[in-house]
Amino acid sequence: MPNLDGQSFGAQSMFAPLRRVLVRRPDWSPEAVKAEKDWTVWGYSSAPDLDRARREHDHFTDLLRAAGAEVIYADEPHQALYDSVFTYDIAIVTDHGAIILNSGKPVRREESGLIERALVAAGVPILRRMEGPATADGGDTLWLDHDHLLVGHSYRTNRLGIQWLRENLEPIGVKVLTAPVVHWTGPGEVMHLMSVISPVDKDLAVVYPRLIAVETMDILRERGIDLVEVPDEEFPTLGPNVLAVAPRRCIIMEGNPKTRRGLERRGAEVWEYPGQELSLKMGGGPTCMTKPILRR
Repeated sequence: MPNLDGQSFGAQSMFAPLRRVLVRRPDWSPEAVKAEKDWTVWGYSSAPDLDRARREHDHFTDLLRAAGAEVIYADEPHQALYDSVFTYDIAIVTDHGAIILNSGKPVRREESGLIERALVAAGVPILRRMEGPATADGGDTLWLDHDHLLVGHSYRTNRLGIQWLRENLEPIGVKVLTAPVVHWTGPGEVMHLMSVISPVDKDLAVVYPRLIAVETMDILRERGIDLVEVPDEEFPTLGPNVLAVAPRRCIIMEGNPKTRRGLERRGAEVWEYPGQELSLKMGGGPTCMTKPILRR
């Protein structure tokens, strides 16, 4: 299905109006949750409450629809892929089709086929598939503008993955820039580039500067981007993880009042969703729970 004639796919932006988005509702059965013995394998603080997680996700997708987005579900059943609710990490949707990534978290690699089939069903052709020793998570990728993708070098996205992205994106007109991601607590707990930066307009981003390298801050400032700085107490509640559904119109997890006020002082409209199970226990914010298919 073409993206330029019918405009059914193409999302080379972090803040252009969100028109189509792929999500995955928590589909685990109570039996699957009870059978999982070690939630630290997934990096979760404790077992998520299934019913509450589903209510939180439904609330979140209601906000996406209210913003004017068509919400498409990757609803293929799979009892064990708990992280698959975080659809952002598995693909990049360009104007030419989707690039399927190879997650740096081994327990997530089975998600690639699931998300690929969902994208194809939504009319998005597959442009490339990352394989082999190259790894990359979508959470380490963010669009600075239509033609520039900032990619974080982290425990999930290695140098081979960055080089692979450069080789496969530059032929379609996308320049890949790199940014170092901090060690934080090591490879066992995810730290993505988008854990600390969320663009919400061409000249506005939410950041947690304590965990951003100087060279990355320089990139933002050289582009004239105003920064909403998240206070220390709102980093654990995912204050830096903000989803823009249109320029200066965004969704944030509840419990981040200072970050919200910082956005509102700059003219942003802010919507909140409850995220105790999906976001706090499982470690993924509103950007993580979406794979934008079309932004226009």
